[in-house]
Amino acid sequence: MLAGLVLLTLNLRAAITGISPMLGDLQDTFGLSGVEVSVLTTLPVLCLGVFASVAPVLARRLGTEVAITGSLFMITAGIVVRVVPSSVALFAGTVLAGAGIAMGNVLMPAIIKRYFADRVGSLTGLAMMLMAVSGAIAAGLAVPLDNAGGWRLALAVWAVPSLIAALVWGPIALRGRRTREPAASTPATSEPGSLLRSPLAWSVAIFMGMASLMFYVLMSWLPVIMQDHGFAPATAGMMVSSMMIIGIPLGFVVPVLAARLRDQRLLVVGVAAAMVAGLIGMLLAPEAGWLWVTVLGLATGSAFPLAYTLLSLRSPTPAVAARLSGMAQTGGYLLAGFGPLAVGVLHSVTGGWELSLILLLALVVPEAIFGLMAARPGFVRPSRTHPEGHLEHIIEPKDIPTPTPTPANAR
Repeated sequence: MLAGLVLLTLNLRAAITGISPMLGDLQDTFGLSGVEVSVLTTLPVLCLGVFASVAPVLARRLGTEVAITGSLFMITAGIVVRVVPSSVALFAGTVLAGAGIAMGNVLMPAIIKRYFADRVGSLTGLAMMLMAVSGAIAAGLAVPLDNAGGWRLALAVWAVPSLIAALVWGPIALRGRRTREPAASTPATSEPGSLLRSPLAWSVAIFMGMASLMFYVLMSWLPVIMQDHGFAPATAGMMVSSMMIIGIPLGFVVPVLAARLRDQRLLVVGVAAAMVAGLIGMLLAPEAGWLWVTVLGLATGSAFPLAYTLLSLRSPTPAVAARLSGMAQTGGYLLAGFGPLAVGVLHSVTGGWELSLILLLALVVPEAIFGLMAARPGFVRPSRTHPEGHLEHIIEPKDIPTPTPTPANAR
C-alpha cells in the first residue's frame, strides 16, 4: 500500500506541468489560436475542480482502491490520446488525464486516513513533496525531450509511470474488494447526510480554494509582473522556479508539524503574515524582487500542504475524508482556475499591476478568516436532523476513539 501511495502521488502532477513548457511548439504544430492556448492551459485546473465531486461517489459504489486504479488508467489513456496528431485529441486527452488526476487528488487523503491513521502528517507530507518533485521534473524535462524526440515523445513518456502505478494498484483493488466488510456500505460507516450544512467543512473548502487561487495566480503572472518591473525574462523565470523549489521541503515539513499540533491556527497566521508581507513588498519595493519571491514561496509552499492536511485532520473517518476532499477540491480548483483569468483581465483594464496586487491582498483576509476556522480542533461530519430539531456539524476530538499509539508514533 505504501508503494502504491508513492506511485499514485508521482502521477498527480506530471501530466499537467509537462505540457506548459511546450505550448509554443504545440501552438505551431496544431495551429492553435491564442484563445485555444489559453483554454489548454486552464483546462487541467478546471478539470481538477469539475471531476473532484465524482470521486467520492465512485469510491462509495466501487471501493476507494478500485476508483484509484481507474483514475490511473484514465491518466494513462489521456496521455496516450494526446499523442494523436489532432487538436481535438490534444484537448480530449487533457480532459481525460485531468479527470483522472482529480480523482486521485480527492481519494489520496482517504487512503492515508484508512491505512495510515497514525501517520497522517508524515505521509501527507511525503505525498505533497513527491507531487511537487514530479511536477518540477516533468516541467524541466519537457523541452529537452521535445528537442530530442519531438512533441509526441515529450507527452507520451509520462504514460509509462502512470501505467506502472495502475498495474500496481490493480491487485490492491482486487484485495480491497475481497476484504471489504459488509458493514462498509451501511449508513453508520458511510456517514449519510450533507457536508454542505457544516460550517467547518465550508471553512476547509474555502481555505483550500484561496490557497490554490493564490498559488495559481502567482504561477501564471509572477514572471510578467517581474519583467514589467525591469527583471530579465530569464531572471523572472528563475524566480518562479525558486518559489516552487522553496515549496518542496515545506510540502513535507508543514503536514508533519500540523499533525503534531492539536490546533493549527498558529500555522494559518504564519501563512497569512508571509503572504501579506510578500504582496506589500512587491507593491511598494518591487526592485527587491528576490526577497519578496522568497517570502511568497514560504507562504504558498505552506498554505496548500496545510489545507490538504486539514482534509484528514478534520475528518473522523476515511469516508468523510473522501467526501470533504471532493467538496473542498471541487470548489477550490474551480476558484483557482478563474483566479488567473480575473487578475489578467484586471491588468488589461488598468494597464498596471497595482490594483491586481491590492486585490490579492484583500483576498488574504478571507483566506485567513476561514483558515483560522478550519484549523480549530474538531471533526466534520455530515449533518443530520435529530428529533430535537437541531443539526450537528462538529464532533469534538474526544468523541472519536483514538488508536493506541505505536512506539514510532509515540516518538
